[in-house]
Amino acid sequence: MATQRFLTLDDVAEILNVSWSQAYALVRRKDLIAIQIGGRGQWRVENEELERFIAQKYAEARGSTPPPVSADAEDARTS
Repeated sequence: MATQRFLTLDDVAEILNVSWSQAYALVRRKDLIAIQIGGRGQWRVENEELERFIAQKYAEARGSTPPPVSADAEDARTS
């Protein structure tokens, strides 16, 4: 089965083991990049963005910066 490109905030909350409100707060603060689809509360987070967020948090915990993003990943992110 193919991996979904986008996750709901419920999915993000489950993966991070936090509440929906905490996941939404990450989006509101722009700690986690998301797009709003349709009506109120319909947020989607790309799998790559969530993985980047997690890697960044691990790097912060280690007191270092995250590894550089590959050119392909950066191009996909900015297009």
